Amino acid sequence: MAQSPHLPSDATDLAEDIRELFEDLSRSGATSQSTYSGDCHPSIDVRETDQTVEVTMDVAGVPATSIRILFRSSVLLVAGDKPPEPAAAGPMFHLIERTFGRFARAVRLSGAFNVQDARATLRDGELTITLPKQPDRRGRAHRISIA
Repeated sequence: MAQSPHLPSDATDLAEDIRELFEDLSRSGATSQSTYSGDCHPSIDVRETDQTVEVTMDVAGVPATSIRILFRSSVLLVAGDKPPEPAAAGPMFHLIERTFGRFARAVRLSGAFNVQDARATLRDGELTITLPKQPDRRGRAHRISIA
């Protein structure tokens, strides 16, 4: 992808990652873009412990097969597709506040992480991504012997 003159290279890379994730979702059978009519924007919490950073996202109604997670250049990217409720004959809606459609959330995280040991779980509509921290070795004294 050619770099946009309006975006720094990190933003261009992120935009490319988002585009690739949505293409991947389309290939996996997720709802086509033409059926979207919502503003799906799942809420995120980021919590840090001594050993990990945990990112929790509300994704009720989103199947695990419709979620893609990518970590690149200190940015955690979560993209997915929340399908709309099937139209049913009968009851008439008086109010619709729940949203559906494609979503992508990017969170910049500081620190070093062991992404090979990262894990994600989806339970009761809540996606939790756990990233183990790498030990910070800066500032530690290390004796160097003369050979």
